[in-house]
Formats: sequence, structure tokens, C-alpha cells
Amino acid sequence: MRLVILEDYDQASEWAAKYICNRIIQFKPSQGRYFTLGLPTGSTPLGCYKKLIEYHRNGDLSFKYVKTFNMDEYVGLPRNHPESYHSYMWNNFFKHIDIDPNNAHILDGNAPDLQAECDAFEKKIEEAGGIDLFVGGIGPDGHIAFNEPGSSLSSRTRLKTLAMDTILANAKYFDGDLSKVPTMALTVGVGTVMDAREVMILITGAHKAFALYKAIEEGVNHMWTVSAFQQHPRTIFVCDEDATLELRVKTVKYFKGLMHVHNKLVDPLYSMKEN
Repeated sequence: MRLVILEDYDQASEWAAKYICNRIIQFKPSQGRYFTLGLPTGSTPLGCYKKLIEYHRNGDLSFKYVKTFNMDEYVGLPRNHPESYHSYMWNNFFKHIDIDPNNAHILDGNAPDLQAECDAFEKKIEEAGGIDLFVGGIGPDGHIAFNEPGSSLSSRTRLKTLAMDTILANAKYFDGDLSKVPTMALTVGVGTVMDAREVMILITGAHKAFALYKAIEEGVNHMWTVSAFQQHPRTIFVCDEDATLELRVKTVKYFKGLMHVHNKLVDPLYSMKEN
């Protein structure tokens, strides 16, 4: 496990975007050899997506041979609703890059058979060869995707009832009206994300500080589903200084020390890898 600590949200977003960019470039995707990327929604990854769009527009990065799988989608919300995750992804990312729409996979929360939709999503990931890099964010209660506290750490893509804390947190996207917030969602499971070859989790802001503490300083606990990634062989937590407020001083110093060792070797902020 690696913890990368940046000064603020913008630096954390840039670091994450350059890491994704470098991974895709190093992979050298081509026809018949696609790079497979798992993607989140929410406010945290917006800065990362803006940077990736910038790299694409500058000619540094192409998504022509990239397949994406999104973490989740609300149940019952029309696909064209401004707060659906279909709308979020297309408005904030996909329509600005050169990805083939057929390669951008998002769960259908209006499917006639929701379990069949979840099973098909798992099958599509398998047929794509698995996820090379799954990017995620977390809630203040440490949930990843919509794997709410108490979720099985071996769970697969399924239908989930949202916790009240999640509904309250998402009300800001629905004019503060709790009655408009969906109460159910389709989500990849913790086990689905754990199967990825590499996982990068973005955690920013003081309101996520306790969740980061639970994620890395305490044991694996299904009440804090992000903690499962302590056991993944290649996990990177990317955070800003505010998110470290609940960590022990020696923990922060330890990981900052590792960053100095890594910087000139692998830190994507030093240089963008050339094609």
C-alpha cells in the first residue's frame, strides 16, 4: 500500500491524472489490446477528469483504445436526468475525449431485471480481461462505490439500499430535497474492485480525514469498506493535507519519506512519459 500526500486538492487531482495518463501510455494500448479503466463519480474526481481532458486536448493522451467501467448508478433515475451518473460521466468527461461510446460501460439503473444487469456487467469486465486500474473515491463513512458500511468485502456487482448518511450527503445534488434523492443504486462490489490489477483511491478534504484514518491505520473492517484495500497488492491512496488530519504524525512522516524516495523514480509529477 502506498499513501501519496499532496498539498491541496488541485495537486492531488493533477497527480492522479498524470498517474492515469502514464499508466495508459506505458501500456501502449492498440486495436485488440485495450487498457481497462474503472472510474468513479462525485465531486472528488472532477479535478482529475479536467486534467485528463487537458492532456487529451494537448495531444498527450488518447482514449481510443481504452475501455471504462463505472462504479455505480442510481436506480430509477432517468438516464438523461442531470444527476444520473450517465449524465455526469458524459458531461464531465466522455464527451470531451475520443473514447468510443461503445467502450464506456455504465450500469443501467432502469433495466427491467436489475440482477441480470449486474451479472452482465461482471461478465463484460471479465470479457475485457479485467480492470487494469480502478480509480475510486470514498464517502465520509469510508464506503467505496455504494458499498455502504456493513457490506461484504467479497461482494460483487449488485443492488444496494443507500445508507441515510449517503442520502443526506447526496441531497445537495437534488436541491437539498431528500425526497428527490434515490434510495437504491447498482454498484460494483468490494470484491469486484479488489480483482483489479491496481487500485487508486482519491481522498480529499478534512471531512474525509477520519475515513482515511480508518482506511490505513486500523484493521480491515466491513463497517469501513475502503479498509479492504489494505489487502490489495497494489493500492495507492492519493490525498491532500486536509485529509491527513486524523492520521498519526509518524504515519504522515513515514509516507512522506517514501514519497521522497519515489519522486525521481516514478512520481508522475516530475515528467509525463513520452509516447
